[in-house]
Amino acid sequence: MTTKKNGGIRRPAIKSSHERGLEGAGRGAKSARSRTKGEGGVPRAHALRSPTQEIRPIGPRKTAPAAPADRSVDSGVASDRSRETAAAIASAALDKKAAGVEILDVAGKVDYADFLVIMTGRSDRHAQAIAMGIEEYLKKKGVRALSVEGMPHGHWVLLDFGDVVVHVFQDEARHMYDLDGLWLDAHRLPVPEAPLPSV
Repeated sequence: MTTKKNGGIRRPAIKSSHERGLEGAGRGAKSARSRTKGEGGVPRAHALRSPTQEIRPIGPRKTAPAAPADRSVDSGVASDRSRETAAAIASAALDKKAAGVEILDVAGKVDYADFLVIMTGRSDRHAQAIAMGIEEYLKKKGVRALSVEGMPHGHWVLLDFGDVVVHVFQDEARHMYDLDGLWLDAHRLPVPEAPLPSV
């Protein structure tokens, strides 16, 4: 550190911010070098990597979680149970006069569901009525929604039944989010035309 004389008093020279930063970097580099040395001054393995290289921990590899019991061995094939749930949802929606009901098979394309069931309600009250009708009908069959979102406003109500996710849109929201176009390559299941079976 340099000093200046001023009337016989020695004062430290003022360092600019970049000089202080460089000095700190030098101290950090020195301590980093000391941390990377192993026994006998041999550098540890992680000290030899470049800053852009990925650090990979050494240890046993993690195994992938086991597939759910009700799914087939092929992850791209939906279970019969989820197929039946999707058909029941479509029937319940049609019973509440939902329009544009579609069942999209997304098994193997996403990891959160086997089927997406999309439909349109004429108004917020109609969308809410459709969602409540689906929820009540599935509850009678012993299937409960894991979560329900968007019910208070009714522009876009989402019901999550695990392997089946339901989207009840109003017309404007359905066109804006365009899930039909997003999943254009997904296989469409035939929508049941029979009246809603009693439970």
